Amino acid sequence: MNLQQYFKDEPKGAIVEMAEYLGVTATWLSLLIHGHRKPSPTLSIKIEEATQGLVTRKELRSDIFS
Repeated sequence: MNLQQYFKDEPKGAIVEMAEYLGVTATWLSLLIHGHRKPSPTLSIKIEEATQGLVTRKELRSDIFS
């Protein structure tokens, strides 16, 4: 599952809430969701933890995590 699929069924404020949890802006998270930017390896791990493994670090950064 990618971030876009993850947020598809989440409530409207979920992006802002997740961004605050991750320590990034909602704008940055939106860029990640839509594939315009890639998260750092550290942020990839945090996203995997925040989504309880539904979005994996490998899905986010297959160039680093195999």
